[in-house]
Amino acid sequence: MTKLLIIRFSALGDVAIAVPIVRALAEQYPSLDITMLSRCNYEPLFHDMPVNVHFYGADLKHKHYGREGLDLLLKEIDFTSYDKVADLHGVLRSDYISLRMRLHGIRVRRIQKNKLARLWLCSRLNHRKKPLILMSERYLRVFSRLGYPISLPSLWNSRYCTPPSDKQHIGIAPFAAHTGKIYPLSKMEQVVALLGDIMAKRGEEVLLFGAGPAEKATLELWAKKYNGVTSMVGKYPLDEDIRQMATLRLMLTMDSGNMHLAALAGTRCLSIWGATDVRMGFRAYGQKDEDLICRDLPCRPCSTYGNVPCRYGDYRCLEIEPKEIVERILSAL
Repeated sequence: MTKLLIIRFSALGDVAIAVPIVRALAEQYPSLDITMLSRCNYEPLFHDMPVNVHFYGADLKHKHYGREGLDLLLKEIDFTSYDKVADLHGVLRSDYISLRMRLHGIRVRRIQKNKLARLWLCSRLNHRKKPLILMSERYLRVFSRLGYPISLPSLWNSRYCTPPSDKQHIGIAPFAAHTGKIYPLSKMEQVVALLGDIMAKRGEEVLLFGAGPAEKATLELWAKKYNGVTSMVGKYPLDEDIRQMATLRLMLTMDSGNMHLAALAGTRCLSIWGATDVRMGFRAYGQKDEDLICRDLPCRPCSTYGNVPCRYGDYRCLEIEPKEIVERILSAL
């Protein structure tokens, strides 16, 4: 049996994109013995996998930190026992692991991120901004170069799948990793207030998703202030959060990890895009153009990840009226 190591440490959304691909790979090549190497806290994403898929969690902040930690990690996974490596990350950590394995004659294929194309897409000089290939397609190309072409279903058959007749409530995940991707919280609060009243009259709720102390404090405050609103932050582990998303009629997110989690849950997701752009290739699995909320401005995108300050200082790309977002949500129900 051929042993294959797949490497993708972060971020949450990028790891989530790999989930349906890893499952399809395992199902279409049952003779493969697959190990998914990622951060420990992402293990729940890979619970529902065929028997030939295994997960190994890396503690990159402590136990497996630095070169010595990576050497320990290599020893723990018995790296010389693998036949092939799919590096879906392409960063220094995965490069080091891949190099060590190459030196033992193991075949390695690395993701091609095409950073120059991303920079050109963000350039002011680029007046014909053509979309780049999807991140999922970049992953598929890595496996194809290893000799494993994969066909993906057009719709994700989620293990969390809830019958449409049983779905209720709306989910909102208002945060993202960087400022350029976050719809102004003062306006999002208006969206939550308006939707809370509307959903309460229907006997349903608005469920708020987030993570960390700061997000928890904000969302719990909104839940106390507004009718029909409940904060889900800190109530469940990652696996159960996805299960809760699967019961929703709709999710509203930013360009964030929660957008991809909603896709894994099999729930329709409307996403707000500001400084970043779907043309970068980070669209959620199966997400359609009609579910993207954004302003068509010549300055978009201005960065790949939303971590570059707005050149105008006002993030005009996120100047979308709360009523417009509410109307988009209601029309999608």
